[in-house]
Amino acid sequence: MLSWSSAPFLRVALAFILGIAGYLYVGQEWAGSAGPWAVGLVLLYLSVWWWSQRQANPLATDATGLLGLVAIAALGFARSQAVTENRRPDHLGHLAPRIEFYRATVDETPVVRASTFATTVRVQAVRVAGRWRAATGGVRITLPRSETADPVPAPRYGDVWLVQGAPAPSKGPANLGEFDYRRYLEVHQVYHAQFIHPGQYRVLGYAPLSWPVAISQRAAAGLDGVLRRYVPSPREYALGTALVLGFKDDIDHDTRQAYADTGTTHIMAVSGLQVGLLFGALQWLLGRLPLGGSPARRRLLTAALGLGLIWSYAFLTGLSASVLRATVMFTLVILGQAWERQSSLFNTLSAAAFCLLLYNPYLLCDVGFQLSFLAVLSIVYLQPRIVRWLDARNFVLDRRRDWHSAARQRATRAGAWLAEAAWQLTALSLAAQVATFPLGLYYFHQFPFNFLLANLIAVPISSIAVYVGVVLLLAKGLVVLPAQWLPWLDWLPRLIGRVLQGLIWLFNEYIFLIGRLLPGAVVGGVHLSRGQTLLLFLLIGAVCVFLASRRLAWAGWCVALLSAYAGSRVAEARAVAPLREFVVYSVPRRSVVGFWQGAAVEFATADSLPLSETERTYRLQPGLILRRVRAPRHCVGWQGSTVPVRQIAPPDSAEARRRYPPAPLVLAQWRGLRVAFVSGNLRRLPAAAAPTLPADVVVLRRNPHLYPDALAAHFGPRAQVVFDSSCKRWYVARQAPALQAAGFHTWDVNEQGAFTHALPAGR
Repeated sequence: MLSWSSAPFLRVALAFILGIAGYLYVGQEWAGSAGPWAVGLVLLYLSVWWWSQRQANPLATDATGLLGLVAIAALGFARSQAVTENRRPDHLGHLAPRIEFYRATVDETPVVRASTFATTVRVQAVRVAGRWRAATGGVRITLPRSETADPVPAPRYGDVWLVQGAPAPSKGPANLGEFDYRRYLEVHQVYHAQFIHPGQYRVLGYAPLSWPVAISQRAAAGLDGVLRRYVPSPREYALGTALVLGFKDDIDHDTRQAYADTGTTHIMAVSGLQVGLLFGALQWLLGRLPLGGSPARRRLLTAALGLGLIWSYAFLTGLSASVLRATVMFTLVILGQAWERQSSLFNTLSAAAFCLLLYNPYLLCDVGFQLSFLAVLSIVYLQPRIVRWLDARNFVLDRRRDWHSAARQRATRAGAWLAEAAWQLTALSLAAQVATFPLGLYYFHQFPFNFLLANLIAVPISSIAVYVGVVLLLAKGLVVLPAQWLPWLDWLPRLIGRVLQGLIWLFNEYIFLIGRLLPGAVVGGVHLSRGQTLLLFLLIGAVCVFLASRRLAWAGWCVALLSAYAGSRVAEARAVAPLREFVVYSVPRRSVVGFWQGAAVEFATADSLPLSETERTYRLQPGLILRRVRAPRHCVGWQGSTVPVRQIAPPDSAEARRRYPPAPLVLAQWRGLRVAFVSGNLRRLPAAAAPTLPADVVVLRRNPHLYPDALAAHFGPRAQVVFDSSCKRWYVARQAPALQAAGFHTWDVNEQGAFTHALPAGR
């Protein structure tokens, strides 16, 4: 069982994390500064500590320690507040609506999408009312790509831009349960976004915010070119550059999904696996070299070479956040070994986490940070205990007999080694999954039960591929100059590139094979709230403590936590059951509505075109997961709909020529709610005492031509008007003020997100 005395920094890190979480989830609305309070608590702690040193009472020591943890939590709170950019007086958020131009620097490598580039720029100055002034802040820029003869160049890290127009605050999720991109940007200190056209900006020059990062990214791009040249197969190159350098833009959707379904997505990101492999290889090599000198000199030499290797690798991979996390952690491990500090790995990991969070408290919200540290902590604690469940090596060796032939004896020893390695890897995978599966369910809503089978082969092959990829880059670096005069030397990197391509092909085929053989091994559509995720982590911790201490009280805590989790699931189901909602969804350029009855839903695409798989996955699926819907209905153009629908004036009828040319008007009635869908010219009627087609909600589609008095005459003056996603922005900007002036309430799903009309209970 873990002892606090063996990992004193663990308490410090946990207190600091508690302070950060307090600011992120509770204290962001606090207008005052937390700095003086934190300094005051630190001074109070120092005073109490000085006093407690002269006391013999253990309670005074405990109280002093508790006060110290409170002071550290206050420092975490104050540090988080201090680095939050939108609290600064010169932040562009205070000026955004009045900005005419702004000057900014591209701060990251662009994300290449099918039709756009996406990147972040950091603002240095803005022009307001014809005058320039200093400003700070980040803006998420989306720039359309062009495949024509005059393509739009990709943004480059360090480019200085002059941009016309004012950035807008980033938008929150548009539909129920959708990914909160606004929150994601806020974690990265970006609070505004802007879609710009090629003629809306100009590149003024090149002045990167960090020259080391700029040089690092150029070096990484050069190494990526080496892999692109010597691994000609597109699919194998895409995974190879992700595995060795961390570039994942070229990985196709099917490959990403296959790795997600087998629990091997972690292999596609440069992180602790690659850094650990390189450090392990260096230690193995130095252990076999005849190094002279004292043990202290050998330790210092190993530490110096190890630090040089891992930081060089971090530099050559673009100084990405994931590899920097691993590099900082291994740096502390190496320094501890060099000075013979046999500190607990828990203490080392806690120190690494504290240093990273002190630099950037918002890393606490980063999924990669959470997964990597939880996985390593779980591996350090649980893997040795799981390994002790089975002595795989002796299990095989016990089958050896003295009368067996020499060949069979060697085969048995080889089998024992393989069994031990396989069991060690199995224990590692199990340990990593124990601590990370609640986060996997919370963020990704699925859990692959085939992860053991996939990782058993995937991890060794990918590890070998990392070594081969690094050797390829080294070989190319060695022959690049001599090959100018001796071209035949290029055969070496070509040969290594073929080996790397073969390994990655084998790796890919194995992952796809697992997916085909075990298609039902992935449990998806699971939703966990934050509270339920916390309960699962507490349950895992309580189970670990019970197994280590064998105290019945901890078994009681396990039962209590499990009961609380089960009760929260039942409470959620009871809360969803009485819901009756009509929803107009925000799906770009589409007309999609949903009729919700508890955990059952029927979707209808009013534009008579089925939704694509991407539209369903990103726009509708999150809401289905949130409410645990198992069998949603999808109707195209109202065909097969259970909702009573009446279509007035279809275009090919005689009625169309008389009353509602040229487009139809659709009326739906569901549980007493009357909904009208208007998608054509709505003719003006003489003023009447009562509306001809009374409706509670009017959905405008495809920019229908109408007047406010016509809308009131047909549907009544109190109808809620909703502009769905098929309406153009210019149309909404023109019609919304006129309708509002006439007394109508309007809703634009493009700007305000999905429209929801809740029915009273019992309808």
